[in-house]
This record gives sequence, C-alpha cells and structure tokens, in this order.
Amino acid sequence: MILSDDARGNEMSVIAIIGMGGMGKTTLAQFVYNDNRVKKHFNNLDAWVCVSEEFDVFKITKTILEAVTSSTCDIKDDLNQLQLRLRECLTGKKFLLVLDDVWNESYVQWEALCKPFKYGAQGSKVLVTTRNNSVLSVARALSHRLMELPEEDCWSLFAKHAFHDGNSNAHGELEVIGRKIIEKCGGLPLAVKTIGALLGSKPDVNEWDKILKSELWDLPIDEMGILPALRLSYKYLSSPLKQCFAYCSIFPKDYAFKKDQLILLWMAEGYIYQPKNRTMEEVGNEYFLTLESRSLFQKSSDDKSCFVMHDLVSDLAKSISGQFISRLEDGCSHEIVNNTRHLSYFFKQQFHSLKKFETLHKAKRLHTFLHLDMSGYNWPCYHLSKKVAHDLLPTLRCLRLLSLSKYNNITELPESIGKLKHLRYLDLSFTKVQRLPDSICQLCNLQTLRLSNCENLVALPRDMWKLISLRHLDITETGIKEMPIHLGRLKCLQTLTKFIVGKGSGTCIGELGNFTNLQGSLSILELQNVESPTDALNASLRDKKYLKELVLKWNVDTNFSESQRSVLDSLHPYTSLESLTIKNYGGKSFPDWVGHPSFSYVASLKLQRCRYCSSLPPLGQLQSLQNLYIAGFNEVVTVGSEFFGSGSSSSKPFGALKVLKFENMKKWEEWNYFGDENEGVACVGFPQLEELYIINCPKLTGGLPVHLPSLAILEIANCQQLVAPLPRTPAIRNLRLDDCNGVLLNEWPPGMQKLEIGRFYALEFLPKGMIDSNGGLQELVISNCSSLVSLPKDGLPSTLKNLVIKYCKKLELPTNLDYSSLGKLSLWNCDSVKSFPLDLFPNLYDIEIWECSNLESLTVPENYEHDLVTTQIDILSCPNFVSFPKGGLRAPKLTTFSVDGCGSLRSLPDKMHILLPSLEDLCIWYCPKVESFPVGGLPSNLEKIFIIDCEKLIASRMGWGLQNLPFLRELSIGGDSKDVESFPEEQLLPTSLTSLTIRNFRNLKSLDKKGLQHLNALEKLWIWYCPKLNCVPEQGLPTSLSILEIYECPLLKKKLRSKKGKEWRKIAHVEHIQIDYEWIE
Repeated sequence: MILSDDARGNEMSVIAIIGMGGMGKTTLAQFVYNDNRVKKHFNNLDAWVCVSEEFDVFKITKTILEAVTSSTCDIKDDLNQLQLRLRECLTGKKFLLVLDDVWNESYVQWEALCKPFKYGAQGSKVLVTTRNNSVLSVARALSHRLMELPEEDCWSLFAKHAFHDGNSNAHGELEVIGRKIIEKCGGLPLAVKTIGALLGSKPDVNEWDKILKSELWDLPIDEMGILPALRLSYKYLSSPLKQCFAYCSIFPKDYAFKKDQLILLWMAEGYIYQPKNRTMEEVGNEYFLTLESRSLFQKSSDDKSCFVMHDLVSDLAKSISGQFISRLEDGCSHEIVNNTRHLSYFFKQQFHSLKKFETLHKAKRLHTFLHLDMSGYNWPCYHLSKKVAHDLLPTLRCLRLLSLSKYNNITELPESIGKLKHLRYLDLSFTKVQRLPDSICQLCNLQTLRLSNCENLVALPRDMWKLISLRHLDITETGIKEMPIHLGRLKCLQTLTKFIVGKGSGTCIGELGNFTNLQGSLSILELQNVESPTDALNASLRDKKYLKELVLKWNVDTNFSESQRSVLDSLHPYTSLESLTIKNYGGKSFPDWVGHPSFSYVASLKLQRCRYCSSLPPLGQLQSLQNLYIAGFNEVVTVGSEFFGSGSSSSKPFGALKVLKFENMKKWEEWNYFGDENEGVACVGFPQLEELYIINCPKLTGGLPVHLPSLAILEIANCQQLVAPLPRTPAIRNLRLDDCNGVLLNEWPPGMQKLEIGRFYALEFLPKGMIDSNGGLQELVISNCSSLVSLPKDGLPSTLKNLVIKYCKKLELPTNLDYSSLGKLSLWNCDSVKSFPLDLFPNLYDIEIWECSNLESLTVPENYEHDLVTTQIDILSCPNFVSFPKGGLRAPKLTTFSVDGCGSLRSLPDKMHILLPSLEDLCIWYCPKVESFPVGGLPSNLEKIFIIDCEKLIASRMGWGLQNLPFLRELSIGGDSKDVESFPEEQLLPTSLTSLTIRNFRNLKSLDKKGLQHLNALEKLWIWYCPKLNCVPEQGLPTSLSILEIYECPLLKKKLRSKKGKEWRKIAHVEHIQIDYEWIE
C-alpha cells in the first residue's frame, strides 16, 4: 500500500495501523519509515510526528515542516503562514508522513491539518498509528489491523531478549518455563519484549519459575491499560531503579528526553549515591542503560539523541508515583496535594501568571519545580510573573531542582535564592538574566548550574569557588568576559563549557589542570593571554579523556607570534576527541598533532581565520572525519599533497568526509588533488563527499577534484578566476554558481534537480545545453544577471516546478515558451516585465512579484474561461501596477492574496465574493488610491484581513460588510487616517473576531464601547502608535480578552502605569497586559 500510486486524483492516501496498546504499531511504522526502498520511493521527503492524545494542529504542522526542511521554524502562533510554507515544500512532490499515536475524533481538526498535504504529488501517503477505531472514519483511512503475535513469533521475540545470543538450545529447562510465561503475554509484543528483557537479567531457573508463578499475572488489566508484564518488570527492579523509573512520570506522554539530562535530574533528587570508585554520572548511566535494556526507555523516532517512553510504560510510571509527582498542563492538570514532591509544567500561553501556580501552597515540601519547554524555539519565549520568581519560589525551602529556562523577563534572581539550601540543580538557560546574586554562592549543595544562552550575563559571582559540590557549569553562548577567581578549587567539576584565559594576574589556563574529569564540550577563549607553553601544558588537556568537543580560540585581532605554535602544541588533547575547532590562530604552521591519524574519532573539524598559515595540516589522515570547514587562511597559495597526508593513493584520504567547505581564502590559487593526472589516476580521496562549498576564493584558478562519485551539492561563489571544469559526478542534485568566471557555464553535470546562477553580469543568453530539456531539473534560480534578456528559446525542462528570477532588469518572459510545468514563480526587480499573462502559466499555485517597477497588470485573454489553480498571489512594491484581469480573477483555490506598496492601484479584482470562494487571508498594505472593495463585498471564507496605510479604503470601512464574514478571526487595521478619532464603530466588527490590531491612527482618542462590547470571542487586542489615545470604554474591554498589548501610546500609558485609577480598573480583568514591551502585573 505504501509504495503504490493508487490515490484518486491529487488526493494523498491515508493508511492506518490499528491495534491495542503494546501490539507494535509504532514498531511496524518505524520499520516502514526507515526502509531504504521507502526512502528512495519518496525521495527522502518524509516526516515523523508523535501526536498522542492532544491533537495540536499547529504543533504537528510545525514538526512536519521542520522535518522536511531540516531546519528550525521561527513562525509563532500563525497556522496559516506555517501551512503556506509547508505547502510550498510539498507541492508537486511525493511525500510520506507518519502520525504516531493519533486519538483525534474531530473531522474539522483533521481537515485543518491536511490542507497542505493535498498539494502533494499523486502517491503521497500519510501513515497513522492508532488504538481508536473512530480515527479510521475521521481520516477516511485504509486500515491494517494488527492481531496478536503467533506463539512461535512470540517465542522468537522473547528469546532475542531473554538469551544472550537469542538461542535457547543450551537452556532447555529455561525454555520450558519461558514458553509458559509467553502464553501469559497474550501475544502482545511489548509484553513479550519487556518480560524477556527482565528474564535476560536473571538466568536462573528458580527466578524464572518465581516470575511464572507471580500473582501479578492474575491481576486484570486496569483502566489505564497497564499490562501485568510491565508490572512484573517494575517489581524486579532494584530500589534505586524503581525510584528513577517512577520519577520519569514527571514527563508528559511522548516527551523526548536526553539521557545526560535525565541523569542530572536523578542526581539532584538524591536517587544516585556517590560510590568509591565511580562517579555519580557513571552510576546514573548504568541505571539508564538498565532501564533501556528492559524496554522501559526507547529511542525517539524524531531525534535519535533522545529517548521516549511507550504510552503504557508512561502510565505505569504514573500509577507508581501517584500524588508524589504532578504535572500542570493546559486543560490537563494533576492535583497538587500536601504529598506532592515533584512538579513539572508546560503551558502554551506565553505569560505564566501566579494564578497558574496558586495550588502550590499545598505542597509545603516540594522538591522539584521543572519548566518543560515543548515549543521547539531556541530563544526566550515565555514570561513568568515576578510574583512567582520573587514571592512564591523562595518560600519553597525544600527545593532541590529549579528550572526557569526560556523566560524572557528574568533579568535577575532575588537574593533569597541563597536560602534554598537543598538546591542541587538550577537552570536559567535562555533567559535575560544579567547578573547572579552573590547569595547563590551559599548553595553548597548545588551540583548543576545551567546558564547557556544567557547572552546578557557578563560575569559570574566572585565567590563561585565556594560551590564545593558543583559538577556541571554550562556557560555556552553567554556574555561572560572573565572567569571568577580560584575556580580551580571546584574539584568536582566535570562540565565546564567555556574557560576564558585572563590577562596578567587573571585566571591562568593552568587552572584547567585541576579538573581531571572534564567531559563533553570545552571552549578555551582568549588564548593570546597564555604567557608560556608551560602554562598551556599545565592545563593537562592530554589527560582529559572524557572531552568530546574542544574549541581553541585566540582574539580576532591576534597578530603573528612564533610562540603560538608552542602554545598550541602544549594544548594537545586526548585522542578520543570527536570535534575540534581552532580559531584566530596566529602561528605560521600547525603542530604535528593537528591531523595526526591517532585522532581516529574526530568527525568534525573547523579551522578558521588562521591568517598566517601558508599550508594546511594533513587532515586526510583523519579516518572518521565527516565535516570539514576551512576559512580565512590568507597565506595559503596551494592546497596539495600535504593536505591529504602521507598515505599512498590506495589509502583513500578523507575516506569518510561528507561535507567540505573552503571560505575566504584570499591568495589560494591552485588545488593539486591527490593522484597523478599524467598517469590517468583520478583523485581517490573524497569517496563519500556529498557536499562541496568553495566561497570567496577570488584567485583560485583550477585543480578541483575531478571524480567525486557521491557529490550531491556543489556551491561555488566569488571565485572569478576559476576556470577548471566542474567535478564529474553522477549523483549531483544541487548546483549553485555565483559571481564566477563565465567559463563554468559551458559544461554542466547531468541529473541536476536544483540550479542557481547569480552575478554573471555580462551574460545575455543562457548557454546552450545549460538547461537540458530532457533532464530532471525541478528548481531554477537566476539572480543579478543584469544583461540577461531572455530565457532559453528552446524551452524549459518539462520537470521544472519552481522558477525564481531576481534583479534581472532586462529579462523578458517569451510568450512562445511552455510554462505549464511550473508550480511556483518568483519575479524580483525585473523591470522589463510590463504585464503578466496568467494564461501562459496554467499550473502556477504560487505567484510572487516584487519590485517590478514597470509592471502594470495581470492579464488573461478576452473570453478566457479557464480557472487558475493558484493558491497564493503576492504583489509587492510595484508602484505602476494598476489593474487585474477584466471581470476578476478566476481563482477558486486562492487562499492568500497580498498587495503591498502598489501606489497606482485603484481597485481590487472584480467579483471577489464569487470568484475567490476559498480566500482566507487578505492583506492590502499601502495602496492609497484604492477606495473600496468590489461590488458584492468580500469572500465569506475570509479568516484574516490586514488593511494598513490605505486611507481611502479605511474611510469606507462601514461598507466593508465584515458582519457577513462568519469565519473572520483576525483583523489588523491602521494608517494615517486623520478622520479616525473613535474606533471601532458600532456594527463594524463581527462577533467571530478573536484578534484585533489597531495601529498608526494618530488622531485616535478613544475606543468605542459600542463597537467592542459585543465581541465575546475576542482574546487578543494590540494597539500600536496611537499617540492621542487616552481612554478605554467606560464599560471596559470584553471579558473574553486575555492579552492586551499597548505600544507607543504615551497618554494611555501614563494613566495605566500606576495600576490605579479609573482607566486601570477597566482593564484589570485582563490576565496578560504588556505596555511598551514590559509586562504589567
């Protein structure tokens, strides 16, 4: 079913794997998802999402988008924008999406999620796993029902986990008992696997017999669906392991956690004791591996560095922890009582008020206050009430673990933090904290202090050396300029992510020698302050065998110094290193250890701004190296055999390298690749190289590797002298050439899917053969080719889906070409385009036209009866644009329509209410001559409207007919409209509105109660730059309002600042109020 293309029309198929908990639905889905044939069939365009009980359309969409783009998405709270971006990625492509553990029974929510999926190519699949039969009808899915495993399959699975080699032949007596045990598992794979893993740790007949006869088998599966096999697995854990496992109920279902992070939490709670010959971290690692081996933890499908618990395992943990552990979540909070010791919480809302934690007063002996961020954003994005941080938390004197990560309003901690004597774990990462109180140095039990990405933090307290129990100090990406004194006294320290070498009497690098067990990542900065190689040697990096990542960085202004080579030589790390970065090194050459083959684990290496080095070290000898970045070697003229190393041509230098990037090599002229060209021996290096980037190497002329069999991505930019032929490769998919010699345009590798060319200023016509009409090119980007006048006259490839043309002022679009394959077209700053004939582009779903100063119209021939398939049109900064097709735009699928900066436009398309029935998002920005909407009004499906800087259009607002838009949720309106003194008028706004933004009404004096009082669904109100606004309605704002944000309204701000008086009482019921970027409490 997965590999078939039997979908009807353009619809994707939904396939559901259904079965009770523990049947192996997720395992089967993982098997399908990871199969090489499936990966190839869908061209690796796939995504996996753990959905669970809450069907959050925004979160699911965001996860899919991040998976298919392999990048973090920064869109917040705008589902429409999110889905437009996802649709762009999926349109015309075959994809596979896996939605694991779906419970949703709402057809409306399912349809909302599936909007972008419908633009994929025929044969696209959505694979769903579920226990709920109702999901099948909601998703209209073909189903595959999992039945109980047959007895022999159960036995094979059991034996794999219960016996060391999976073979039970040598254990006849155990096999007899084992077969009786699996009969009790009811054919459920999870039960079989879990009980097998338990018995594998107890190879004793009496133990097996005891488990066979356990009374737990006779207990019914309770209402939480917890299997007897799981209860047995828990029963036979040691006491410390029972504590550690039950503690994991602090995580919501499907929460992905990291091993090292969980171990630190266990340590903070006192579940791991310090043995004589091992560290607590080593014991914690052993505990974790034991729980994983028992199948209580499993690798996450989304992120292989994380782990999750099966839903039934999570239920088991919660049933054990009971009221000792509580979670606060939106709409699903567990009761907090006197016995509650551990609290985790996650709220979607940005503002976390004291009210959300009001029941905490019951938990007098709370040990854990853990903020779980599930937003996916890598920046501070929440706000915590000061009353929580300054009033509530200091009263919780038994706290051992406090996490306040990602709160953007935390700039300091109260001095009373020093009274939390039991505190062992403090997380302030991704906050705006500027300083730590001196009292923090009184926390003698503190083990972990996380300050990563506290960019405003410039110094640590002077007496940090008093934190005698500190083991982990993370100061990555902070503004800290120097280390506190006597840091070397922290003998327990195992994590120190950054060390800054002081000047003169400042912190000496030798203090690092005291930290014998440093692990993970270490950056040593300001190395120009090292006074002698002996000091560097005293850092004892060669003895730190647990370090995995090392950054060695001198100041960017460091001048040439012979002594720096000796310093770098003395910083020789242990050979188990996996990642090495050297920046701003001022020596002329590298010591022998850089590139030495003994560093057999190094997978990532960066050498940046080593300005005085005239040659590269022998990096080809590093057998595990996968990513190599070399930049700013100003004295390198030739890259030759020294780069590959001393091995013979049969040793395959750079045998594991996948990504290679050269950048800013000002004098580099020649790349003499490994091999003998005269004898016909091609470069045998780089057999696995997939990506090659050569950026800003202006004197490089030739010598590129000829044979790169695995190369898929090649980018060459700012290399004007390069005349060597491009590498021959059968696998290349993406090619980018920018500001290069025109010679490179004469020969092209076959099979490209994406081609970008830019800044070929003299290029008038694209070279013949550049765009092979029989090839597989899907995306073409042409930019800054100011002399280019036409696209190829012999036509575009029939496979081309996306065409982007930027800053090609002379380029015209020939009317005789076949554009029918195109799905997306972007025109930026193409002044030769005066009219855009829509009929030539029958399959465009996305039209984007920016800064085309001579564009006057979108056109179709008279009597053109065909509907456009377009779903999005953006026309921006086209000052001479005046008209749409006569009679209107026939675009029944159009959902997003934006016109911005079109100062000559007088009217919008005719018959919008009829011809644009799917329109959801309308944006009209700075179109001062548009006076009204077309006769008939607006399409009834509109959800969002932005009307900004359109003075004449705003003046006719009472004729917009917004009351006829039942689905309108968001309205943003504003501009320098002098007549607007009171807003909104009665009967202007529909009751469906949830978000209203009023901006730039300079004469606005008051908000009209008659226009607001009926808005019972309004949740968010933003008011921007209304300098004369001085009051809100007498009856106040709608009671439904939860967020009020006011910016640049000085008169109103003055009345509200004191949080007293008449105006304040009108808005006091609003939970979240922000004035000029400051939250008011």
